[in-house]
Amino acid sequence: MTHRHVASERRLQSLGETVNRRERSRAPMECSLMYSSQNRSGEILMGDGRVTDLSHLGLGIRGNTVVMPGMELALFLYLLDGKDPLFVMETKVAWTSGLQFGVEIMGMGLREGNRLRHFLCSTLTPSE
Repeated sequence: MTHRHVASERRLQSLGETVNRRERSRAPMECSLMYSSQNRSGEILMGDGRVTDLSHLGLGIRGNTVVMPGMELALFLYLLDGKDPLFVMETKVAWTSGLQFGVEIMGMGLREGNRLRHFLCSTLTPSE
């Protein structure tokens, strides 16, 4: 019985380590976004939803359209800074769970990257 319990704890620990492979933590965030992608046959996928967490390297999303790991998406983030949406030209879906998914930011313009970093610095408290 003890052996099974220890083996079970090791599997859970291993699963937890596998799930969170981020270089940096993400700040909890609630803002709107739109996302789009084009598949190989030329069909356009469009969705919208809410950002659940955010860093300058990636974000968590609760969307209304199913995506698959490995898909490339373009995003429009409606940050809470009162400005026009932030355009993130290139992201890649890292994981999915139903309509929740995480994306890694692969490419963004210099101006957009600076705006995102400034937004994150101004919204995070020193303890985060």
